[in-house]
Amino acid sequence: MKNGKFTNKLKKYRFELRHITVLLIALIFFQILLSIVQKSYLHNFLIETQKWYQQDSAERIANLTSTSLELLLENIISKKPLDENEEKRIIQSFNIILSQQFLQQNVQEICLLFPRNGKIIAIDDGRTLYNFLANKNDTLTLQAEQHQKAIAFYTTKAEWLKSNERIFSELEGKQTFHILVPFVPQGEYLGVLYMKVTPDFSFFTREIISSYDEVSIIYSSLILIGLLAMYYISSYTVSERNKAQKLLFDESRKLLKEQITHEKESQFTKRIYHTHHKAEKVMGFIKEDLRLLSNDNIEEVKQRVTKYANFISRVIYDMKWFDPPVNTIRNQMFHTDLNNLLRFIVKNIFLRISSQTDMFEFKLELDEKLPPVNINEFVVWELFEPLIQNSIDHADKSKIEITILSKYDQAKKESVIIISDNGQGIQPELLKTNDKGIKRIFLENTTTKNSESENRGYGCFIAYQIAKKRCGWDIDAENLPEGGCRFIITIKN
Repeated sequence: MKNGKFTNKLKKYRFELRHITVLLIALIFFQILLSIVQKSYLHNFLIETQKWYQQDSAERIANLTSTSLELLLENIISKKPLDENEEKRIIQSFNIILSQQFLQQNVQEICLLFPRNGKIIAIDDGRTLYNFLANKNDTLTLQAEQHQKAIAFYTTKAEWLKSNERIFSELEGKQTFHILVPFVPQGEYLGVLYMKVTPDFSFFTREIISSYDEVSIIYSSLILIGLLAMYYISSYTVSERNKAQKLLFDESRKLLKEQITHEKESQFTKRIYHTHHKAEKVMGFIKEDLRLLSNDNIEEVKQRVTKYANFISRVIYDMKWFDPPVNTIRNQMFHTDLNNLLRFIVKNIFLRISSQTDMFEFKLELDEKLPPVNINEFVVWELFEPLIQNSIDHADKSKIEITILSKYDQAKKESVIIISDNGQGIQPELLKTNDKGIKRIFLENTTTKNSESENRGYGCFIAYQIAKKRCGWDIDAENLPEGGCRFIITIKN
C-alpha cells in the first residue's frame, strides 16, 4: 500500500529536460567530490601507515645491528685469550657491522654510546670499540665531536633506558627517526646503540595514489559515459513526450476553440430566440399604433413608434455579433435616463397587454436625482425587461404588485434600481452560489417553470450577462421577509 501511495505521488510530478540536466550535473558533481574526498582519505591513511612502517623499519635496523654486535661480543668473551690475528679479525667484524649500515640509503648516523667516569663516550669504528671493550684505555680514541647531538639525545633518556632496557625512538620532522637501542651483551647494560635513520617510502605512496588515480579516472569515465547515455535516452524520451504533449495540446486547443465557438453560437442563438418574441410583440405594437394613428395622437405615436423601431433595429444589430463592440454598448455619447426608460417599458410594453392588466399592478418610486448613464438605452431595456417579466411569470398570485424603485446616493455616487414583487419569492436553492460566487438563478437553463423547452431559464441569465459583462454593474437577487423577492442593480457613477 505504501509503495502504491508513493508511486501515485510520484506520478503527479513531471520530469522535464531541465530536471534531467540538473540531475546529471548534480550526479557528476557528487562523483567528482566523492573521488576527491576518497583520495584525500586514502592519502591520509597512507601517510599514517607510512609513518608507522618507517618507525618499525628504522627500529628493526637498529635492533638488528645491536644484536649483531652483542652476538659478536659474546663470541669474543668466550675465546680468551686472543692472539693478534684474532684481534684483527674481530676489529674487522666490528667495522663491517658498523659500516655496512651506511650502505643503506636511509641510515645517516650510527654509533655506540657508553657512560664512563661521568662522561659519554661515542664510538663509531671497530678499533675503538675493541679497545673500549678490552679495557685498553691507552689506545682509546673518542669521537664525541662528531656525535654531539646523539650524546645530547642520549643524556635526556639515559635513566629511562637503563631502567627499562627498551628501544626508544623519536621522530624529527616528517620522517627522520632518532633511535636508541640498549646494548646489553650477556645481559649486562653497557650503553646504547644510536642510529639516525630517515626511511623514505614516498615512492610506495606515490605508486598507490597513482594507481588509485588511474582506477578513479576509469571508474569515473565509465560512470560519466553511463550517465551521458542515460541523459541522451532520457532527453530523447522527454523530447518525444514533449512533442506528443504539444500535439495533444494543439489538438485540445483546437477542440476547445471549436467548443467555445459552438457555445458562443449556441448562446447567441438562444439570446436571439429569447429576444425574437419581444421583437414580434413590439412589431405588433407598431402595427397597432399605425392603425390608431390620427391627427390628435400623431406626435405621441411617432415618438413611441420611433422608440419601438430603434429597439427592433438593436435586435437586428445584435443578430450580427457574438460579442458586440464595447463602444456600441458603453459610450460617452449615450445619456440614458433610466427613470424615463423604466416608465416607457412599464407603460408601453407591459401595460399594453390588455388581457393581463387586471393581473398585475406597477408601482413606480423613481428618484428624479438619478443621473443618466453612458449605456445604450436598448441594452438597458434588454436588462430590465426580463427581470420584470420574471416577477410576473413566477408570482403565482391572482393580483401581483410590482414595485420599481430608483434612488441615488450622492455621498457614495451610487445609483440603485430595485425591482420587487409580492409573489411567492425565489426558491432557496436558486439563491445558493456556485464555486465562482454566482447565484444559481443567474446561471443558464435555471428556472422553476414546468416546461421542457431547451430555451427556458434564460431571462435572468441574460440580465446577469448584460449587467455584469456589458454594463459593468452589480446585480443581486434575494427574498423579502414579508414575501416575494427583489432584484437589486447597483450602478457606480
